[in-house]
Amino acid sequence: MSSRPARFGTTALTPEQRGSLRVALRSPRLLRTELLAGLVVALALIPEAIAFSVIAGVDPRVGLFAAFTMAVTTAVLGGRPAMISAATGAVALVVAPLMASHGVDYLIAAVILAGLMQVMLGLVGVARLMRFVPRSVMVGFVNALAILIFLSQVPELIGVPWAVYPLTALGLVIVFLLPRLTTAVPAPLVAIVVVTAVVLVLGVAVPSVGDKGQLPDSLPAFLVPQVPFTVETLRIIAPFSLTMALVGLLESLMTAKLVDDITDTRSNKTRESWAQGVANVVTGFFGGMGGCAMIGQTMINVRASGARTRLSTFAAGVFLLILVVGLGDVVGRIPMAALVAVMIFVSWATFDWHSVRPRTLRRMPVAETLVMLATVVVTVASHNLALGVMVGVVVAMVAFARRVAHLVTVDRVVEQRDGEQTAVYSVHGELFFASSNDLYTSFRYAEDPHRVEIDFSDSHLWDASTVAAVDSITDKYAQRGVQVRVVGLNAVSSRFRDRVSGALDASH
Repeated sequence: MSSRPARFGTTALTPEQRGSLRVALRSPRLLRTELLAGLVVALALIPEAIAFSVIAGVDPRVGLFAAFTMAVTTAVLGGRPAMISAATGAVALVVAPLMASHGVDYLIAAVILAGLMQVMLGLVGVARLMRFVPRSVMVGFVNALAILIFLSQVPELIGVPWAVYPLTALGLVIVFLLPRLTTAVPAPLVAIVVVTAVVLVLGVAVPSVGDKGQLPDSLPAFLVPQVPFTVETLRIIAPFSLTMALVGLLESLMTAKLVDDITDTRSNKTRESWAQGVANVVTGFFGGMGGCAMIGQTMINVRASGARTRLSTFAAGVFLLILVVGLGDVVGRIPMAALVAVMIFVSWATFDWHSVRPRTLRRMPVAETLVMLATVVVTVASHNLALGVMVGVVVAMVAFARRVAHLVTVDRVVEQRDGEQTAVYSVHGELFFASSNDLYTSFRYAEDPHRVEIDFSDSHLWDASTVAAVDSITDKYAQRGVQVRVVGLNAVSSRFRDRVSGALDASH
C-alpha cells in the first residue's frame, strides 16, 4: 500500500495527519476507508476466532467475544492506531492445556492474571527491549508470518467440492487486480461480496463460515470466574498466565513495529503494552479467551484496506459483534473460499520478496541471512511467532559476539626503559566474555623480559569474564617472576576491575 500523502480538500496529508482520528472523522473519503476496512476485518475475524476457539477447546462464543473486547479496548487505549487485536492462535495454544485440565473458569482467571502481568510489564518499560530485535529477525518474522498465513488456508482447499477452486480463483483475481482500477472500495470487501453473490445465485454447495461453528445470539455479559481465590489456584494458572503475557506482548510489539514501517509513523509501544493488558483483563471479565495483536488481520486493515486510525480497529470490533449477534444467519452463508482468497492475498502482500532476491542474498552478510532463516524455520516449524523471534535474537547475538570478539587486537613492542627491556602490549577493541580467551592467548609469557606493561587506553572492560582474563594474565606473569603494570584503563573500567578483581577464580 502506498504511503504517499493522501488528499484532504486541497491539502496533502502526511502519514501522521492521515493517522489522526480527528482528520478521518472530518473527511468523508477517509471515514469511508476506515469503516469499510473495519467491516472487512470483522468478516475475516469471524472464522479465525471460531478456529482459535476450537484450538483452545472452548465454545466459539468465547473466541468471538474475545475478538470484540480486545479490538474495542485496544482501539481506545492502544498506542498503535489501526492495529487489530483479537483472539489469536498463539494464545489459544498456550491456554489449551489449562482448558483441558481445569475448565473454562480457570482459563478465564488465567486470562485476567495475564492481563495484569502485561500491565505491570508495560509500566516498567518492557517495550524498550524491542530495540534489541535486529532487522534480520524482523524480516524473518514477517516472512514466517506470511508463510503461516498461507499454510493456515491450505486445509480449506483440501478435500472440498471442486467449486471451491474457481471461487477462490475469482476472489484472487478481484483482490489482485481491482486496486489497479480503483481504490474507492477495499478489494477484499468486493471479493467477499462478489464470491458470496455468485454462490447464492448459482446455489453452489461449498463450505461456509457457518460450518465453522454456531454463532452467538446474545451480547457478552460481565462475569467473575468461579475459582477458589487461593495460593493453589495461583500456582495452577500463573505459569500459563506468564507465558500468555510474554507471547502476547512479543507478538503485539513486533506487529506494532511492522505497522510503523508500513505507515511511516511512530507508535507508543509502552502504551500499547499496558493497553494489551487492560484489554485482556476486560476480555476475561466478559468471558473471552484473551488475545493479542493479529498480524494477518492487521495487514488486511493497513496494507490491503488502507486504514490508518483507531476508528478502523473500533469499527472492526463493533461490526463483528453486530454481524455475529444480529446478522449471524447472513454471515454464516459467506463461503470460506472468499476469505481464503483474501488471506492468500494478505500472505503474498506480507512476504518481503526483496529479502529473497538473489541479488539481495549475494550482497547480504551470511550471518544476517542465517539469522533470517533461523527465525523463519523455527517459527514455521513450531507455529510459534514468539519462539521464532527469540531464537532469531539469540542467533543474532551469537553472530554479533563472534564477529566483535575477533576485532580485538594486541600489539607488542619491546622498549628500553631505565636500562632494562620492557615488553609493552597495547590492547585495541571491546573486551567481553567472547573476546577474553583471545586476549589471554595474545601474550608471549615465555619470551617476555622481566618487566611487562599492558596498555588498555584503546579498549574497555565490559564484564567479569574480561576482568578474570586480565587477572589470569597478571597471575601467569607473576608465577614467572615478571613485574606487570596495567595502565590506560578508563575510569569506568578501572572502578569495575577494582570492585570485581580478586572475587573471581582467575584460573584459565
